[in-house]
Amino acid sequence: MAGWSCLVTGAGGFLGQRIIRLLVEERELQEIRALDKAFRPELQEEFSKLQSQSKLTLLEGDILDEQFMKRACQGTSAVIHAASVIDVFNAIPRETIMDVNVKGTQILLEACAQASVPIFIYTSTIEVAGPNSYREVIRDASEDQPLESTWSAPYPHSKKLAEEAVLAANGWALRNGGILSTCALRPMYIYGEGSPFLRGFVDQALRNHGTLPHNSKLSVVNPVYVGNAAWAHVLALRALRDPERAASVGGQFYYIADDTPPQSYDQLNYALGREWGFHLDARRGLPVLLQYWLGFLLEMVSLLLRPVCRYRPPFNRHTVTLLNSVFTFSYKKAQRDLGYKPLFSWEQAQQNTAAWIGALVKRHREAGRAKAR
Repeated sequence: MAGWSCLVTGAGGFLGQRIIRLLVEERELQEIRALDKAFRPELQEEFSKLQSQSKLTLLEGDILDEQFMKRACQGTSAVIHAASVIDVFNAIPRETIMDVNVKGTQILLEACAQASVPIFIYTSTIEVAGPNSYREVIRDASEDQPLESTWSAPYPHSKKLAEEAVLAANGWALRNGGILSTCALRPMYIYGEGSPFLRGFVDQALRNHGTLPHNSKLSVVNPVYVGNAAWAHVLALRALRDPERAASVGGQFYYIADDTPPQSYDQLNYALGREWGFHLDARRGLPVLLQYWLGFLLEMVSLLLRPVCRYRPPFNRHTVTLLNSVFTFSYKKAQRDLGYKPLFSWEQAQQNTAAWIGALVKRHREAGRAKAR
């Protein structure tokens, strides 16, 4: 990558951090620009230690600021767009999600065209494909199957629109006469050390005497470890840099999984936390059909109360479907086109994540002992 530089948006996030850590190991990459709205002090310190042959520049700013994004892209050779507002529980206003995820992506694409950035890689999501019904069984699906989310929920809808914009931009003429090459990666549910979702489950279990939430025992999914999801972005960057491969990769989307065994979300949480004494709730939950229609009633209550106050239901039809579907995918196309092969085995991913959970458990116990003194 002689003379090359790469801008990574969402660089302070769960996935973005791992992309940065892998990019600093890329030879001949002169500069990495890590962009986020704000970086935590401890992350700034960590990134400062990553300086190697690549210059690592931290940029703090709003993705909706057009002038800021133009400056960030100026002189950049590639963009990995991992910034996103992730929300499956409708906790964030719809306007905010649509603005950041859709408008922010469009602003960044325009900035790339103006700054003649030839490569754009978009971090999409499996939710662009569904699941649309917990009754439908999707196993080992591929990119050739016409799967598309029909949910109007802001997160999957915004990601679908943003991905469409990115893939449609493939082939755009750049200001310097070049051509923009784009692709989108659709990771499965991403787990690993630092996962905000996993941390939430661990916190719940610690407050509940080690009992993990048990609300998705019927699901069958193939989660992807964060290190492998990040590695796929690096390989996509390499592929789009190669003129021969760029012709076939440009305008394509790829499902990104690894060799984590297909299992339920509950089983995954248990597999990662059992050595620390965590266990699943043995009580029987409500039937999925009843949960689904309760979710619908809660959505109606939220809608009726909207003129008076903002009520956020604990679950809705979308979350019930997500947590109870059989929805697994193959990564063979990424293997064929990008040369993708998981960097971390399931055993490594499990060990790394369990060690992180252990640190959370120890910190919790220490805080409890200090409080008791």
